[in-house]
Amino acid sequence: MPDLLASLASAVAARLVARRETVAVSESSTGGLISAALLSIPGASAYFVGGGVIYTQTARRALLQLPDDAMQGIRSSTEAAARIQARTVRERLGTTWALAETGAAGPTGNRYGDAAGHSCFAVAGAIEAARTLETGRSDREANMWAFTRAALELLDACLRQAGDKS
Repeated sequence: MPDLLASLASAVAARLVARRETVAVSESSTGGLISAALLSIPGASAYFVGGGVIYTQTARRALLQLPDDAMQGIRSSTEAAARIQARTVRERLGTTWALAETGAAGPTGNRYGDAAGHSCFAVAGAIEAARTLETGRSDREANMWAFTRAALELLDACLRQAGDKS
């Protein structure tokens, strides 16, 4: 899988390095694969500041320092939740960009009613965007890889769009 990790992150890494920008990550159902992909590129310390696997409310409260009232009326595993987490990790780590992911990898759905294969991700930075992916599969590992790929593709698209504006 090392080749896959590098291929997923190489375009993102190149854009960030060329622009001297940084990124932080908050991920859940990808279990650290987004961070691992970004860190698989030699020289990652030039652009990767940090991140965490925010898998539970306890982690959200402690690692992101995101209180319950900030999530009032916002259900986990939604684009709105991913946006808040992306904005928060960007602010906490002082990065140019942030990428957040939340979902249900499988083999069953989550307690919020989402089926296995459901993931939402968001980018915060000069451009903000959020997307939802429904794979329709219950294969946990395949979903984790699909979520990672889609999240990094969204980050790359935002980086490209921001570069076109400058």
